Amino acid sequence: MLLLAHRGASADAPENTLAAFQEAVTQGADGVELDAMVCGSGEVVVCHDEHLERLAGLPWEVRTTSWWKLQGADVGSRLGFAPARIPLLEEVLDSLPAHFLVNIELKCDHFDDGGLAVKVARLVTERRLAGRVIISSFNPVCLFRTAAAAPSLRRGFLIDPDKRWGPQAHGLVPLVSSHSVHPFHEQCTPERVEAWRERGLRVAVWTVDDARRARELKEMGVSYLITNRPRAVREALR
Repeated sequence: MLLLAHRGASADAPENTLAAFQEAVTQGADGVELDAMVCGSGEVVVCHDEHLERLAGLPWEVRTTSWWKLQGADVGSRLGFAPARIPLLEEVLDSLPAHFLVNIELKCDHFDDGGLAVKVARLVTERRLAGRVIISSFNPVCLFRTAAAAPSLRRGFLIDPDKRWGPQAHGLVPLVSSHSVHPFHEQCTPERVEAWRERGLRVAVWTVDDARRARELKEMGVSYLITNRPRAVREALR
């Protein structure tokens, strides 16, 4: 079971920043999970929230704010860390070691993704990173667009625990997942994990910091465990 640092090692550094991804490397993670969205001037930035109130105390909406303006947002201090800025996806990819797995979650709740899926697919393909990238999303349209733009890229559907299980797990997963399925960890049972594995899908669960639960999921056959604390979980699994 590989450990992916959730938004970087976000328990010890400001989430989705270069500092958090470097901390994931330091803590011995196998890779990272990050969030990608398109900002107002068209660049792909790494950020989870649509608006910056929680992260920076600013009323800005990321998808309507230009990159030059976003660079002025401090997304570290309000989280209790040193000041930090929102990075571009290409900056993050360039900063990670060659062996690191990267789970890029496409963040878009709209039908029109502003070119997000195509831009990410192009970036990953141009940098020849397909062998260590997984593209995931709660939005099946984004995954359809990824498949159309770069059929060989590995795709995984994120199952929303607040929506009905059946249509997602039995309807959308077979349609849009080529590599993995990404359920909330509480949705995982040995029977479900075994069924997915029999269909050739790997299971990537989120977000687990509890050592006991991590051990249970490893025994089930989960492939990727997304955690805020990669070092602590790694030590607990030894």
